[in-house]
Amino acid sequence: MQIIQKIRDKGAAIVIVVIALSLIGFILMDANLGANRSSGAGSNTIGNINGQKIESKEYQDKIKQIEEQYGGRISGPQVYYVRQNAWDQIVTEKVLSDEFDKLGLSFSPKELTSIMFSNDAPQTLKQAFTDKTTGQYDIAKVQQWWQTAKKSKGDQRDALVKQIVEPLVLQSLATKYSSLIAASAYYPAWMKQKESAESKTFASITYVAVPYNLINDSTIKVSDEEINDYVGKHKTLYKQDGGRMLSYVAFSADPSTSDTAAALEYVATLKNSFITDTNAKAFVSRNMSAIPFEDVYTPKSKLTMGQKDTIVTLANGAVFGPYMEGKDFVVAKMIGSKILPDSIKCRHILVGTVDGQTGQPTIPDSIAKKSIDSVELAIKAGASFDDLEGKYSTDQTAHKDKGVMTFDIASVQNKEKFATEFGAFLLNEKGETKKVVKTGFGWHYIEILEKKNPGPAYKIAYLAREISASEETINTANAKASKLSGEARDIKALDAYVAKNGLQKVEVPTLIKENDFQLGALQDARELIRWAFEAKQGAVSEQQFKIGEQFVVGAVTKIQPEGLPDANTARPMTELTIRNLKKAAQIKTKLTATPTLESAAAAYNVPVGTAGTDSTLTFISGIINGIGQEPKLIGASFNKAYQAKLSEPIAGNNGVYVLKVNSIGSKPADTPEESAKQASERTRALAQQINSGWFESLKKSAVIKDDRSKTN
Repeated sequence: MQIIQKIRDKGAAIVIVVIALSLIGFILMDANLGANRSSGAGSNTIGNINGQKIESKEYQDKIKQIEEQYGGRISGPQVYYVRQNAWDQIVTEKVLSDEFDKLGLSFSPKELTSIMFSNDAPQTLKQAFTDKTTGQYDIAKVQQWWQTAKKSKGDQRDALVKQIVEPLVLQSLATKYSSLIAASAYYPAWMKQKESAESKTFASITYVAVPYNLINDSTIKVSDEEINDYVGKHKTLYKQDGGRMLSYVAFSADPSTSDTAAALEYVATLKNSFITDTNAKAFVSRNMSAIPFEDVYTPKSKLTMGQKDTIVTLANGAVFGPYMEGKDFVVAKMIGSKILPDSIKCRHILVGTVDGQTGQPTIPDSIAKKSIDSVELAIKAGASFDDLEGKYSTDQTAHKDKGVMTFDIASVQNKEKFATEFGAFLLNEKGETKKVVKTGFGWHYIEILEKKNPGPAYKIAYLAREISASEETINTANAKASKLSGEARDIKALDAYVAKNGLQKVEVPTLIKENDFQLGALQDARELIRWAFEAKQGAVSEQQFKIGEQFVVGAVTKIQPEGLPDANTARPMTELTIRNLKKAAQIKTKLTATPTLESAAAAYNVPVGTAGTDSTLTFISGIINGIGQEPKLIGASFNKAYQAKLSEPIAGNNGVYVLKVNSIGSKPADTPEESAKQASERTRALAQQINSGWFESLKKSAVIKDDRSKTN
């Protein structure tokens, strides 16, 4: 790494090194995407996609790759999101790769550089090589960087190809595939003529609507047999994956009132000692403050506490509090204040004495010192800084901005992440703007260009105590859960215990699958779900699970096999539809005996209505004004037979209808220009419709076996 890795936190620049190594690897390996598809020599198979075994190593490598994007630090439910993300990515890659191979789609190194040197470049490159003055992607700089990058080497090449290049290749191939699908959209002339005629034809009707809600739901019973029959006739709508229906009882281990009082008492007791103590850093550390001491001055605009308006008015050594901030009780102490900018813009030339990546010495310190002294003398004599920076500076990361850098004032003061000597000069109060400075990276010539927005900045120490559950509170919740799991051996006993003790059992309404980790409101319930898939229907967990701040006892309400749901499971999804069908049959019987619209209206005490007099009722209408979305009624409105007689009762979405067609007319035909425009729009809409779900269709037709639950 170059000096910038320590001097500043500039992720985009660091990523460029990553991209460089990865793209080089791609070129040198001649885009061996196919070889990477079969990677993973481990012996543990965790799944199968279209006949391709997915080894544990490939899965774990993908997890590690995603974890690195989070900075390598993940915990809690995030672990399971990462695992699922890793699996989804593998499925996507395998399913798409199979399809690309069938069609002979490929991606060449030439295409890679073509993308890099265009406005279609990956966002990471654009962020790093966008000119700050013009806001444009600087392709010339990218090409210059590429010539240097091709000479680099690195052991991480293979891994970086997977992280950077393969996603780019996959996206490019997917774009080609999508383009092929879009190009298949075809709008035949006969359809164009038919739809044009339908859009120009309008009807006017008189009708009677009998809403389903006129019949009380309680009078219509839906049996299990009727539900099973309906589901059997609509299998594609109701087919389900296998899984479990679960319920649970939770006992909270959140801090009690006494725990809150204890946290307040802790900071209140230490307040006077905090005032008199002369070493705030040691005091905060010694008393295990929930907010660590930061030896920096912070502008008021960067302070995040809710009480900052009061705190910044404190005299040096004065305190404020206790006050509550989030989950903490806090006492704040003013250590001091000074005038500082909120950021500093500077430029530098580095003559490095160590390798930025290995830390090994490169040139003697004395030679570096002579070089930087000559740079300083040349600039004093009027030489161009930019020319000297390009010739002498070894800070490759800063080269693209000719050595110019802007630092947040907090980062400059951070001695753990910022070169101490460099920061000391930037913060000097002597008014110096140019100086030669030595750091652990070598010798620098530094010029301060601008100190932006100077104003008061404050150094504040915080003595904070988190409001956390005491051991007694935790043990009490644990004991309650343990007692329940010990006494309730099945759901019947669980329900009896819950009723007797005034507890609440949560019924999770969604089907839980074997690899799930979330259970209703419980975000990290992986262990409970794992137990559920090993337990029998009706079982209650013998152990209590610690999930977040709760102790949970789980129960398997039902084991749902793959296939069609039973009547009890399907009832919430189908009961309303079946009830309306039965109401429709009842209404139809009564309306069939009414020969006129007036007698039909009288039978249910509803009015006779009209629609379409404004010429909006066309065959392609989505809705009927005053009625709503009723496609069957729209179709019947263009049946010429109903001009002479009353229609039979029509069961719609919201009720049963009878109608008479008053007239069917036509609007003037479109001009050729209008017709061409509509045809173009229709073709584009068809392409979008085709493209909207092609991957899900491929995934649905793929044979995917997920056995990850056996390992996590």
